[in-house]
Amino acid sequence: MKELIENLLKLQTLEFDETAGARREGRIAELRAQIPAQILGHYDRLVARGKKGLAAVRNEVCTGCHMHVPRAVILTLMHGDDIQLCDCCGRYLYLPEQAEIQKTAGREKGSGKPAKRNAPLQTV
Repeated sequence: MKELIENLLKLQTLEFDETAGARREGRIAELRAQIPAQILGHYDRLVARGKKGLAAVRNEVCTGCHMHVPRAVILTLMHGDDIQLCDCCGRYLYLPEQAEIQKTAGREKGSGKPAKRNAPLQTV
C-alpha cells in the first residue's frame, strides 16, 4: 500500500507542477498505469474539482481540510495495511516522511518565546 500512495503522491506532484519538462506526460502515463482504476477514478474526481487528491496528516490533522483525523486511521497508516480517506474532505491520507516532519517542525516553532503559564488557583 505504501508504494501505491507514493505513486499517487508522485502523480499529484507532476500534475500540479506547471514547470515540469517534456518528459512529464510520459511519466504521468507511466504512473497512471501502476494505479488501480478505482483509486485513480476517485483521485481524478477530486482533481476535476480543483482539489489535490492526497493530503498529509500532521499532528493528527488532515492538511487538506484541517480537521482532526481519528487515531485509528493514523495507526492504520502507520502499519501500511490499507489506504485511508479523510472523512471530511475525501482525500487520500498519507504520513509524511520523518525528514519532512522535522523540517516543518522547525519552521512552526514561532518566535522562540517561552509559553506563558497560568498562575495556580488559590483556594480560600
